[in-house]
Amino acid sequence: MPKSRVAKTRMFREAAIMKKKYLSHEGLKYLYPTLREWDSKYDIRPAHIMFLVYLYDLEFFTLDYLCDKLDRNKHSLFRDTINPLRKAGYIYKHFNKLTPSDTAEDHLFRDETKYNYRVRYALTQKARLLVARFYRTVAGEATGDPNAS
Repeated sequence: MPKSRVAKTRMFREAAIMKKKYLSHEGLKYLYPTLREWDSKYDIRPAHIMFLVYLYDLEFFTLDYLCDKLDRNKHSLFRDTINPLRKAGYIYKHFNKLTPSDTAEDHLFRDETKYNYRVRYALTQKARLLVARFYRTVAGEATGDPNAS
C-alpha cells in the first residue's frame, strides 16, 4: 500500500478535494447528478440524453447509419429510441420517403429511388438547445433547467 501524502489532521474528514494540478480531466464531474435530475424533473431518460449528445454533430442520419455505428438492431433502435424521441419533439423526419424525385437520372445514378428511399432524421432545435444546456450543466456552468433561457 502506497504511503499517503495526506496530513494526519485530515484523516477524519468525509472527503478531501484534490488540487487541480493533480487532475488531468474534470469535465464530467456533474454527469451523474445531471442525468438523475433530468430523468426525474424533466422526464427524459439518461439513455435518450446520451443518444441526443451522440447525434448533436450530425446534420441528418438514417437508421442504417446509426445501426452500423452503434451496433444496434434496427427495429429495437427505432422502437426504443427514435420513436419516443420523435413523439417528444426531439427528432423529426428531415427527408421523408416522398422527397426523392422519380427521374431517369435518379434511377441510373443513385442506389436509392423513390421506391426504396431511407428516411433521413435530424435533431430539432429543441433537441439542440437541450444538448447545449446539458453540456453546460455537466461542465458546472448552468442550473440544469432545459426550459430556462
